[in-house]
Amino acid sequence: MQLSVVVPTLNGRTQLVACLDALATAAPESEVVVVNGPSADGTTGMVRERDDVDVLVEVADRNLNVARNAGIEHASGEWIAIVGHDRTVEPGWDDAVAAGLDPGAARAGAHVFAEGYPMPGGRDRVGAVTGPTGADGERRDGPESRIIAGREVTYVDGRNVAFSRAALDALDGFDEYLRTGGARDLAHRLAANGYAVDWQDGMCVQDAAAVGPTRPGTSGSPVISDGGRTERDWYWKYRALAYRLVKNYGVRPTTARRLASHAVSDALSGFAGVVRGDGAPTSWFANGRDVLTGSGRGDAAGLLARWRDRGRRNPNGISSRSDRAVAVYDRR
Repeated sequence: MQLSVVVPTLNGRTQLVACLDALATAAPESEVVVVNGPSADGTTGMVRERDDVDVLVEVADRNLNVARNAGIEHASGEWIAIVGHDRTVEPGWDDAVAAGLDPGAARAGAHVFAEGYPMPGGRDRVGAVTGPTGADGERRDGPESRIIAGREVTYVDGRNVAFSRAALDALDGFDEYLRTGGARDLAHRLAANGYAVDWQDGMCVQDAAAVGPTRPGTSGSPVISDGGRTERDWYWKYRALAYRLVKNYGVRPTTARRLASHAVSDALSGFAGVVRGDGAPTSWFANGRDVLTGSGRGDAAGLLARWRDRGRRNPNGISSRSDRAVAVYDRR
């Protein structure tokens, strides 16, 4: 199995140590590529002292999707996994990745697609596999799946996912316009290009913060995030959501309805907080302004991206630039 594991990190030295230790134990044959953002906590020195990291890529951009693409660029495996620096893989994780990405096993019906339903006809190319994240509030019984504009989209977790090299090449990696939601955007494009997403119970990761105490001066929670799950920047949440919907589906009633549904739900939740005394009315109105502004700019950017489409719905992908890395330390 030619598996490369990309670990993006930013000011998460203590958690990264636990993540790399777990990879060395559970997936010792894998190629490990660490992509370090402009960290100020000694991450570079720590990684360079380890003999179980094959490549260290230094990037100046704090965008998580830039870090992911930089890692993909420098990975050499046929399969490429991305693990959050705040996650630790469990024993058997690499075997589950192999089982999920094995085309023969997928065609034989050994696995299921999207919450227990058989893989649809023609969707026999497994482009990605994901599994439980071990985090509170995250799914443990299968991937999240939605029907959007008649297309079934199965989402992946950007902290615990593996892709076939062919799928990443076809889709040109992650969209670097996005500061959040890059993994969800890629899931839309996987579905549009006929790639299935597999779920493996054995592809399990745990919270690295639970491994040991946090070193003084560092954060106990991930500094970079994805998917809009913990991000409360309403402007960027809705800018990313509008961009993803318009870029992947165009301007249609379905996209407008989904965007409005999210906005109404968040508005009601925020208003309930104001009534309970958990928030101020001025903050609620400010959040509403951010939602409207972010949605408008996301719509415009999505239309531009769709116009610039090169057949991948990803004009801001890996091939769009070659200057991500400011330094590369390669031991291979």
